[in-house]
Amino acid sequence: MKKPDPFKRRTFLQLASLLALDSPLMALAKSSNLSGDSDAGSPNETRFGDARITFDFDDKLRSSVSCVVDGQRTRMTRTQVSDFLCLSDGSQVDGFRRTHAVIHVIDGLHGNGQSLLLQGVAKEGLEKTVKIRLFDRYPGFAFYSVSYRNVGNTEISIRSWTNCAHTVNRKGTKSPAFWSYSGGSYSDRRDWLQPVDAGFEQRNFMGMTSSDYGGGTPVVDVWRRDCGIAVGHLELTPKNISLPVRAVKNSVQISVVDESGQVLKPGEQLDTWDTFVAVHTGDYFAVLDTYRKVMADAGIRSPVAPKTSYEPIWCAWGYERDFSMAYVEGTLGKAKELGLEWAVIDDGWQTANGDWYVDTKKFPRGETDLKELVVKIRNAGLKPRLWYTPLAVGPGTDLLHDHTDMLLLDKDGAVQNITWWNSFYLCPAYPPTIAYTKLLVKKMLGEWGFAGLKIDGQHLNGVAPCFNPAHHHQRPEESTERLQDFFKAIYDTAMEINPEAVVEICPCGTSYAFHNMPYMNQAPASDPLSSWQVRLKGKTLKALMGPSAPFAGDHVELSDGQNDFASTVGIGAVVSTKFTWPIDPKLKDSFLLTPEHEVLWRKWISIYKARMLPTGYYRGELYDIGFDKPETHVVEKDRRIYFAFYAKTWNGEVELRGLDNGTYAVRDYVNDIDLGQVTAGKNRLHVAFAHSLLIETIPL
Repeated sequence: MKKPDPFKRRTFLQLASLLALDSPLMALAKSSNLSGDSDAGSPNETRFGDARITFDFDDKLRSSVSCVVDGQRTRMTRTQVSDFLCLSDGSQVDGFRRTHAVIHVIDGLHGNGQSLLLQGVAKEGLEKTVKIRLFDRYPGFAFYSVSYRNVGNTEISIRSWTNCAHTVNRKGTKSPAFWSYSGGSYSDRRDWLQPVDAGFEQRNFMGMTSSDYGGGTPVVDVWRRDCGIAVGHLELTPKNISLPVRAVKNSVQISVVDESGQVLKPGEQLDTWDTFVAVHTGDYFAVLDTYRKVMADAGIRSPVAPKTSYEPIWCAWGYERDFSMAYVEGTLGKAKELGLEWAVIDDGWQTANGDWYVDTKKFPRGETDLKELVVKIRNAGLKPRLWYTPLAVGPGTDLLHDHTDMLLLDKDGAVQNITWWNSFYLCPAYPPTIAYTKLLVKKMLGEWGFAGLKIDGQHLNGVAPCFNPAHHHQRPEESTERLQDFFKAIYDTAMEINPEAVVEICPCGTSYAFHNMPYMNQAPASDPLSSWQVRLKGKTLKALMGPSAPFAGDHVELSDGQNDFASTVGIGAVVSTKFTWPIDPKLKDSFLLTPEHEVLWRKWISIYKARMLPTGYYRGELYDIGFDKPETHVVEKDRRIYFAFYAKTWNGEVELRGLDNGTYAVRDYVNDIDLGQVTAGKNRLHVAFAHSLLIETIPL
């Protein structure tokens, strides 16, 4: 795990001769004189920070973190051991005596900055080195790494390491005291954003949390009304770590934990994964936005999406697996008439997952009929997209019979189950799996003529370590870490065939795996359980993929009331629907487009296409989605600023943040009602609404 430092050292400065305390680089301080929460630390503290974040370390390498709020430095966390080891016998190594402290100027991948290097020794025979890097480009975001060297005479067996462990104190008496963002994935498909009060606890393991759920974005964030703190890892591949969030009395604990274990012989060193600590005001959006930019510096970045990624969608999943060619063909004209641009053929066209033969029960002439359907979709003025779930192989398939070597196996030689489709995992790091998948993509987009792929399945967010001896992995974790390379192979193949192709990845309710994002150009709300999930996922993915990312609200039929277009349009998401027409063969769970529904669908699709807000700039930093009421989202486009307010009911003032100088006319663009005028200095309106209010401000 030892990694070289990629940053060039230019100048070394001893702490005793550092810059003044009011410079961007904080120097040695004999005592803390901080506002806010106070914990008595050592009088001999090492202080390091920038204009937004400050670390205070005592001579035992215990630390606290402070954030600048309204110009005042506020201590957020208690003084505690933030980085430590657990040994195999259950004991904890956390008592270190500081032996060395130095600050130096650095430059490199992330620009100019400064680095603090601290060292200390423990009686157990371990030397600990803490390195914190702050870059001018990313104030408040600290790159944090820790290493341990065995300086004793006997080997040391390590069970786990913990970085960035901090306890954030409650402030105020209102409930909830905290909100949290967690990037972990769970089979119950819980909210990614949750209020935190007594009893809250979530492990946020980034590996597999069940047979086919796992992966995620390796970041957690906890914030109060005044400020927040986030931790995570900065590795360029997924890692099987945990990011626990736990409420304890009047505080919340966060950390980064790796339980893989290691034995250190005398002289050997353990380097933890590169992690980070970040502070902020407002909600979690700013941290995820910075995390995206930091990772983009290192090459992990979402692609520039084609215009086709923003076009509204009709999906045949309203008919579910029992669809027929006749049902689909009968709906195409209505979809186009309503203004939709895509027609998606969903699950059920295939004989089995893995073989991907065309089902002759639905398409009597097999591939010939499927290709004919593609032509009919195009003749109707729509673009055809095909559903596909890679890495899954069903029992009894030809693929499983002929290529058991592709299977992902656990340490006991057992298959890994994919529960939803009664299938087994293929290993994404095995070259024959990749080659087979690329051939399928070439057939679907090249030979069959589809213009996009709907890649679907909760199992695609992460995979377990693979122990299949046929794969000759150097480490079982190669399967986990190279999942992103598998998606790159799909994406690159699709782009070679059609640069305008849409490659959608829908991980079915899981918290998106960040490392897969460079290889998709559309991200849906992914089976939302509520309109709230549509909106919070939109805010999250606009932070992680970019402010103009083509996030789709998923089928509007999955929203509150099965018709909440406002929660998609207002946040700048792509409209999607799975209505059936002119009939719905299902006796229950019908999505028939009734005449009443058609009026509503036509209106909202027209509103969407007239403004195309997803191509605008999402302003997620302006409102706190947890504490600000009503819930507010903002999109800026073509000098107009669009506000979307959400509440069960609201009768009172709303504040319009983010306005430039000048006067703006305010208009409810859904109901075509003028609401008056505002300026940046007089930016409050009294409004009354139920559920939502979508307005635009027009510069005069």
